[in-house]
Amino acid sequence: MQTIDIQFAIDQIPHILKGVPFTLIIALVSMAVSLLIGSIFAFIRLFRIPVLRHFVTLYVSFFRGTPLIVQLFAFFYGIPFILTSMNEHLGLSVHPDIVNPLSVALIAFSLHSAAHLTEVVRSALLAVDKGQLEAAKIVGMTTRQAICRIILPQAFVIAIPNLGNQLIQLLKATSLSFTIGVLEIMGISRIIANDGYHFLETYLVSAFIYWMLSILFEVAFALLEKRVSVYGKSLGR
Repeated sequence: MQTIDIQFAIDQIPHILKGVPFTLIIALVSMAVSLLIGSIFAFIRLFRIPVLRHFVTLYVSFFRGTPLIVQLFAFFYGIPFILTSMNEHLGLSVHPDIVNPLSVALIAFSLHSAAHLTEVVRSALLAVDKGQLEAAKIVGMTTRQAICRIILPQAFVIAIPNLGNQLIQLLKATSLSFTIGVLEIMGISRIIANDGYHFLETYLVSAFIYWMLSILFEVAFALLEKRVSVYGKSLGR
């Protein structure tokens, strides 16, 4: 009966750790971009802006209702196709290979996560008492000032737990990037596993690394939530 080669697993840790930077780049950059997009879309839905709100509703429905791996492949094969078509019809000379696998992953994960964060931000904004916006206008603030100085800080505090969950989900989802050739944690693990036929040992190491990263993010968001809890307490007054 085959046994687990513990020494092999330990020896591969430094090699698999080389994929951590790419995993973090995809997760953190995608999170930042998607939070920006999701916040804009949340305001569009909240203020029911004509035409745009229907586009946002369709966008959210599509990206939340289709598998991430399908979206990843769609962008991987679709972007070069679009660039080639643009070159033919518009006389451009953009080489399709200008978009590398890492760029495709960043685009796909950002747009996918933005659909989820749209709902997270919208629900957080709705949780803030509307009377505070009216009170701000009474003391002379514009709608923009009231939103930036009063509504958004409170909504951010409310959204922190869901933002942390979304980042961890995004971190784990980056493991799909290996399917388009990105050498992040899972991509390197797959190469090592295929070369040495130590699949169990290699994937256990990669699972442990994902687990440690998830714990770090959980701790970071817990500290962040505690630090800004003063805003949360003001909501209960």
